[in-house]
Amino acid sequence: MKQQISLDINGRVYDLVISHRDLLVDVLRKKLGLTGTKKGCGNGDCAACTVQVDGEPTLSCLTLAISCQGKKIITVEGLAQPGGALHPIQEAFVNQGAIQCGYCTPGMVMSAKALLDKNPKPTLEEIKLAISGNLCRCTGYKRIIEAIEIAAATMSAQEVK
Repeated sequence: MKQQISLDINGRVYDLVISHRDLLVDVLRKKLGLTGTKKGCGNGDCAACTVQVDGEPTLSCLTLAISCQGKKIITVEGLAQPGGALHPIQEAFVNQGAIQCGYCTPGMVMSAKALLDKNPKPTLEEIKLAISGNLCRCTGYKRIIEAIEIAAATMSAQEVK
């Protein structure tokens, strides 16, 4: 059964015809070409597919696209600054070497963004908790945590100016 819906993704409204069973990750990647969101395990265990839905980190591999109608969806592509500059979180991940193979990176970045949006000065434990559902097979998470700490400091300093 197909249905027409509108999705607000990265500030742009898309009118789509989808099945009531289509997952958000598949709509993003296959219908809209937003391939920054990764489809890892497909059952909510790795969080590579994390996006923000109304400001909350959301596993897009477990979310029906139809349930997102009327909500604001942000993907990793939506974090870029005007002119295409990287978001401070993305920049910190690159500068700290926290991207490794890059497969988990979009989900990690989106989880970090959700944390820093709510808590601009998180403790080490709060950072660990925020990314605890995100799996990375390349690192011991040290550089990822450092990147989030640096991004938090950078973003806080930018707010002061």
